[in-house]
Amino acid sequence: MSVRHEPSHEILPTPGFDASRRRFMVLGSGLFLFFMVEPLEVLRAQESRHMPEYPTDFNAYLRIGEDGRVTGFTGKIEMGQGISTSLAQLLAEELDVSVEQVDMVMGDTDLCPWDMGTFGSLSVRAFGPVLRSAGAEARMILLQMAAENLHAPIERLQVHSGLITDSASKKNVSYADLVKGKHIERHLGKVPGKAFSAYSIIGKSTPRKDAFDKVTGKAKYAADMTLPGMLHACILRPPAHGATLKSVDTTAAESIPGVRIIKEGSLVAVLHEHRDVANQALQLVKAQYEPSSSRLDDQNIFDHLVKAAPEPRVVGQTGNLAEGEKLSATIFEQTYFDNYVAHAAMETHSALAHLEDGRMTVWAGTQLPFMLRDKIAHELGVPAEKVRVIPPYVGGGFGGKGTEGPFVEAAQLAKLSGKPVHMIWSREEEFFFDTFRPAAVIKIRAGVNAVGKLVLWDYIIYGGGDREARQFYAIPNERTLAAGGWMTKDPGLHPFAVGAWRAPSNNSNSFGRESLIDTIAAKLRIDPVEFRLQNLTNPRFRRVLETAAEKFGWRPAARPTGHGVGVAIGTDVDSFVATMAEVEVDKSTSRVRVKRILCVQDMGIVVNPEGARQQMEGCMTMGLGYSLSEQIHFRNGEILDRNFSTYEIPRFSWLPRIETVLIDNPNDPPSGGGEPAIITMGAVIANAVFDAVGVRVHQLPVTAARIKEARK
Repeated sequence: MSVRHEPSHEILPTPGFDASRRRFMVLGSGLFLFFMVEPLEVLRAQESRHMPEYPTDFNAYLRIGEDGRVTGFTGKIEMGQGISTSLAQLLAEELDVSVEQVDMVMGDTDLCPWDMGTFGSLSVRAFGPVLRSAGAEARMILLQMAAENLHAPIERLQVHSGLITDSASKKNVSYADLVKGKHIERHLGKVPGKAFSAYSIIGKSTPRKDAFDKVTGKAKYAADMTLPGMLHACILRPPAHGATLKSVDTTAAESIPGVRIIKEGSLVAVLHEHRDVANQALQLVKAQYEPSSSRLDDQNIFDHLVKAAPEPRVVGQTGNLAEGEKLSATIFEQTYFDNYVAHAAMETHSALAHLEDGRMTVWAGTQLPFMLRDKIAHELGVPAEKVRVIPPYVGGGFGGKGTEGPFVEAAQLAKLSGKPVHMIWSREEEFFFDTFRPAAVIKIRAGVNAVGKLVLWDYIIYGGGDREARQFYAIPNERTLAAGGWMTKDPGLHPFAVGAWRAPSNNSNSFGRESLIDTIAAKLRIDPVEFRLQNLTNPRFRRVLETAAEKFGWRPAARPTGHGVGVAIGTDVDSFVATMAEVEVDKSTSRVRVKRILCVQDMGIVVNPEGARQQMEGCMTMGLGYSLSEQIHFRNGEILDRNFSTYEIPRFSWLPRIETVLIDNPNDPPSGGGEPAIITMGAVIANAVFDAVGVRVHQLPVTAARIKEARK
């Protein structure tokens, strides 16, 4: 089988390959800088703003081959966010080669540096400096080698597309010529990267490296992988979360020729060389379950979250709430609700596992290849060196492809059956076992003084997590509390598994905060943009908001006006966004149609502007779903939405006019771009609906039924 990475040829470990974390070696002929960032503790919480603490003296991997091509190695994976291109740009910039000369190998646990995983928009802002440092150091080493080769001082050397030229003699030598057949071990430590003014690749829109393969169908995902003798696995699943298996009868399934049944503890699997036959046989398995003890559903869950939440913890506090109460001329109190939401990625969880010569190889659509490797090793009782995880392209993750279960099951079944095992979750399994974005209850008490300044903010979120829960307005007396979240280990809080969902927590927190800010502005009869500016001191916030108002053509007025326009601002992963939307609400059905969305984003230096705009557009499109239609219905542990027939994601017919604006900001380093533009979508649509019909919806999604109820 040919396993495709970036580049198209497979890069295999050499015999006796030692993937120790501090090796410097040559694979074949070529310079291979093989340094390892020391293993980090897993990010304490993905909802934290802390960046990974990479050592100050570090290098990542890169290889310069005999043909002059550069291969970059990263533990990050490509799941549609475009980092195979932006990381290649960073490396090309520092090495002085073209982007076309750079190939990226991503996530292969045998070939790539250890990495905590791909989440939190960390690829460019956290791993990017590591890769740039590697490129800068490699370039300086090559210049030293060229100076020796050309008998010229380094100061006279110029580099262009991997060719080093002596400006005086005009003699030159290529990177490929310098490293051919040589084993080079030179260490320089940290070498300064280029100044922003010297960039020629970073900041330029670059075509995506994965585009051709994806639009032609050449791209391979885990579900596309095949091996001779491979068996397809279908697993017996419970009818509800919390249901326990009492008895199972596989007699009828075993009567089908070629079917194998594997029972290992609670794992009951049906295997066959054809997936449809395995699935047919699974339907013949007779099983009895003890029902789930849960009595929660999508109606009573909010009361439960408040009652069952752990002791609140302080996320942030300034001033004194009692003083804020005294200063307040008007007090506002409101509760907001957010539902469970599925990732609903195009690719369901898929993996191919193969045990050969005592070594397990797993091709998996995972966001966490190294953590998955360690988990598989633990479950199989083998050293981590005996497990290799190779992520092909991942067909959408949004935080959901961090689930290890199906990939571990594939490895277990490969070991038990002695055959390569392919597992592809059905859409029903995907909805049932997905780690949902958690439901949340948000309670806010705020106060303004006689001149319309915010002086009090008392905020608590139950169940949803604290990412960007703390408000950013200039409020002297404020407190933010969080009680439970998407990383909570309390099984009594959420009735099923919850996890990261594109800017986890922030969507809920932004909805609550920006809805109440709009409510206060409306009550005071102040234009919502003006009210925000009156209470903002952060210059980056003010700039994105003022730019949005200008580009959108915002007309200042107290709301509601009947025009159906709204505004919301927010911050995520050190990026700042301001979003404006125009909606139309059908008078008879109360159905919402979004006509226009504009988002202004300040993300520091933008590595690939076109890639950033694509991410913003994707965020806004995906955000239409959680804002208008997406929610998981459940009852007593049973997930009632098992497919897109009832779980409605955005359709092409929904798409409004989408506009993106990137702030030119060369003074701040690159920050995250994969999530910020989604965080304001719930609030901006709810605020626009208020402007259209004069009523507030306090629960997401903003459905026609909820608008009708609010209008009664």
